[in-house]
Amino acid sequence: MKESEHQQQEEMLQQLRLKANELLLREEWSQSIQTYSHFISLCQTRPDPKHRKSLCLAFSNRAEARSKTRDFDEALKDCDEALKIENTHLKTLMCKGKILLNQDRYNMALNCFKIANLDHPSNKDSETLNGYLEKCKKLEFLSRSGAFDISNWVLSGFKGKLPELAEYIGGVEIKKSEISGRGLVATKNIDLGSLLLVTKAVATERGIMPESKTDDLGENAQMVMWKNFVDKVVESSSNCKRRHCLISMLSSGENEESLEVPNIATFRPESEQDFGFSKEKIDMGGMLNILDVNSLVEETFSSKFSGKKGDYHGVGIWLLASFINHSCNPNAKRFHIGDHVIVHASRDIKEGEEITLGYFDVFSPLKTRKEMAKNWGFDCHCKRCKFEVDISSKHEMGEIEMGYEIGVDVGTTVYKLEESMKRWMVRGKMKGYLRASFWKVYSELFVSEKLMRKWGRRVPTMEVVVDSVVEAVGGDERVLRVVVEGMKRNGGGGLVEMEKVMKLGRGVYGKVMKKQAMRSILG
Repeated sequence: MKESEHQQQEEMLQQLRLKANELLLREEWSQSIQTYSHFISLCQTRPDPKHRKSLCLAFSNRAEARSKTRDFDEALKDCDEALKIENTHLKTLMCKGKILLNQDRYNMALNCFKIANLDHPSNKDSETLNGYLEKCKKLEFLSRSGAFDISNWVLSGFKGKLPELAEYIGGVEIKKSEISGRGLVATKNIDLGSLLLVTKAVATERGIMPESKTDDLGENAQMVMWKNFVDKVVESSSNCKRRHCLISMLSSGENEESLEVPNIATFRPESEQDFGFSKEKIDMGGMLNILDVNSLVEETFSSKFSGKKGDYHGVGIWLLASFINHSCNPNAKRFHIGDHVIVHASRDIKEGEEITLGYFDVFSPLKTRKEMAKNWGFDCHCKRCKFEVDISSKHEMGEIEMGYEIGVDVGTTVYKLEESMKRWMVRGKMKGYLRASFWKVYSELFVSEKLMRKWGRRVPTMEVVVDSVVEAVGGDERVLRVVVEGMKRNGGGGLVEMEKVMKLGRGVYGKVMKKQAMRSILG
């Protein structure tokens, strides 16, 4: 190459590098990516050893810009290219570590920060680097042990910074389900309150909804929220082939029995599985079907946990939680903190038992549950529903249900139901099923001193009813509240009563908080 041509190329490269750096500083990510790409292409077309340092930095800066546009797959490729040139390049190691941490790949991120710390122990970013090292170590420990504790946050009144949560998979695996398609199944006996999984959403959309969701304003707000949510999922999937593949494994509501049962290890962020189809175009029809079947609505209790008001609503998709089927006698509960969903056992679970959640309020009569299941697009055939379908054919049951609907005296409804169960020889969990279905009237009776004076000797005690309900359908905050109110009326109760409340609390909130924090929630 002639000297003049060489000089012209050097000047062009210098101009491109300066322009790209300026665009990066101005946070014009897309344009900076284009300019760095032009610079990299020219350097690679005519390799020159003296450009290696600039080329390394260009890959590193393009990785940073790509991470800002959430194109994490391409950003990681750029990091690897930069590290091929200089394997201890500090900026690249920091960039790669942060991307891996964002993807919950704690060990890989930790390795990047460790190398950076070893080779650059006294750099100006050492404090930031040490912060990342400690964060990775903590999250890796939580991910391995499941030893989460949100007590301090609860005691602060759910204010301040959200507690740090990590991806965690407990004693569960994915198997063919007897309920529908595939499900999560316990690999060991699991105690009440124990964590089953903690996982971060692929995407969420949240907002304040109008009081009425049935008018045009409410429907429009829901449609806007859904569209924004879909756009976020599509963007997230487009920028990460692993995420794209995992979403594609979820049910679309069709051909459930023929779906492949994936190994649960595939869903661990540290999984090294090679997800073959890279930038395959997203099938929007299939994606919408998957989201329609698998999206979860954040519950009211979760709104309280996140410090939001009652009119605050959210929708999201959590991959592994999507495998949990519905049952009207569930054995697990969920709540949300930030973008994470936490699922725990709401009662003792036996090895081989399928994990189930209540997709809707299971403390409702059969007729109401049938309507809610229909809105979800399925018919529930769990043991409880089958039993209650048989019972509903009895004439007395029809009278009890009619009395419930028109607001007959709650004591009368409870008394009639209890006497009918004696005549029908209903035993064990079956009693708990019916009591849960009519929990509203039981709770109104138990919290009223006047009604209890009138009916107390003719109906079972609150303790008997609560025990049967919890055994049948698991813990619930409303049941816990009634027990706490009863204990307060009786002077606060002793150690035995308090321990019983704590046990009920573990079924509702799980073992992620200490007793003091649980007491603060219960007031």
